[in-house]
Amino acid sequence: MASFHDALRLADGGGVAVGCRRDAFRLPALRGSVAAARRLVLARLGEWRVGGEGCDSAELVVSELFTNAVRHTDSEEIACELRLVGGRLRLEVADEGCAATEPHPGSGDLDGEGGRGLLLVDALSETWGVSPNGNGRGHVVWAELKVQPVPAGREPSAGAG
Repeated sequence: MASFHDALRLADGGGVAVGCRRDAFRLPALRGSVAAARRLVLARLGEWRVGGEGCDSAELVVSELFTNAVRHTDSEEIACELRLVGGRLRLEVADEGCAATEPHPGSGDLDGEGGRGLLLVDALSETWGVSPNGNGRGHVVWAELKVQPVPAGREPSAGAG
C-alpha cells in the first residue's frame, strides 16, 4: 500500500489514486472545544462516508490530540486538518506553542491522572508523529489511520459526540 504522502503525490500529480478530500477548522483553545472538534470530525467523516472502527478511532485520536493542545500549551486557538486519501485518514492538530516539551507518550501509569493519551493515539494509529508548527512556535501532532468507506446504500455510523 502506498504511504500517505505517496498517495497525496499521486492524487496531486494525476497518478492513479483515489480522490483526496481535505477539511480544516480552528477552535478556541478551551476545554469545550474538544467536544466541538469531535463533532466536526465526525460530521465530516460522515459526509465522506467513513464509518465503523476507523471513524471511532478518529474520534478518539482527535479528542486526545485536541485535549493535549488545550491542556499543555498557551495557545489561543487550535487548528485541525483532516485529509482522506483512499483508505488512509491523516489528522493534524496544530497548537500555537510554548509547551514545556515536545509531545511524547507518558508512562501509562494506571494510578496517574494523565499521560495515556498519546499511548492511545499510538495504539489506534498506523503511525503518528510531531513536527514544528509553521508559525515558528508550537507543534503539529499528526496521526494516520486506516479507514473503510461505507458501501453505497448503507449509512455511516456516527459516534456519540
